[in-house]
Amino acid sequence: MKRARLGRLLGSSVLGLAGRLPLAWGASGWDELNMPRGVTSASKSIYALHMMALWVCVGIAVVVFGVMIWSLIFHRKSRGAVPDVTLTHSTKVEVVWTTVPVLILVGMAIPAARLLVKINNNTDPQVNIRVTGFQWGWRYQYLGTTVSVISKISASSNAASQLHSGIRPTSVPHYLLSVDHQVVVPVGEKVRLLITSIDVIHSWWVPDLGVKRDAIPGYINEASFTIAADRPGTYRGQCTELCGRGHAYMPIVVRAVTPAAYQAWLKKHSSPRARRPRTPRQRP
Repeated sequence: MKRARLGRLLGSSVLGLAGRLPLAWGASGWDELNMPRGVTSASKSIYALHMMALWVCVGIAVVVFGVMIWSLIFHRKSRGAVPDVTLTHSTKVEVVWTTVPVLILVGMAIPAARLLVKINNNTDPQVNIRVTGFQWGWRYQYLGTTVSVISKISASSNAASQLHSGIRPTSVPHYLLSVDHQVVVPVGEKVRLLITSIDVIHSWWVPDLGVKRDAIPGYINEASFTIAADRPGTYRGQCTELCGRGHAYMPIVVRAVTPAAYQAWLKKHSSPRARRPRTPRQRP
């Protein structure tokens, strides 16, 4: 009885999962499983390199496992195959299976090296922002202006994260990925980030921008990106360095707007009357 009941339970679970898979695939599909393509030229190049490496690995797997399966089927004992007791080797085969992997690796290393040079080219920026990580938030200083923004996790996400709050995290939009003050950048213009920290090591990461840089106390790391002119919107990320007990409460939200809207935002927040948030003392 117990086995039959367990069998029915497993069967219904498998059927239920199978019924949900087409809906989930139709709603999200390959984009949910694969690396994001992003909205910058660097992120698109990273995606293209990733896909090239993926299909090279798929091709290698097809060849290797194809030969293995063919050997298992046509060289089994029941077909009269006998083990090789001479253990002779072929110099030609050894040269081939050494040369081919080397050529594959070199062929993949050349575009990878070119991409590394491209994504580390931080020259001629149009917007410079100093990014300072602290436990647990970010400070954005727009160099050449008086604008400074302190960005921390939003009150709704922070409230839902409390142990006995009674708030369901699924009811909070962008739970743990929303902030009180977003960093605003213009589309179509090169933005350079000067990233550092005032306490421990953090890491500024926004997948759609193709940017991930460590924020290290006493050092300044550079990163840059240019969001496509036709892709204004909101892009989210997180700190990816284990920086303490509030590590999960350190999101990043970048709002990309048109150059005209960016200048208007910059002018509004540059005004002496604009209230600038101070570095908070409370920690989540």
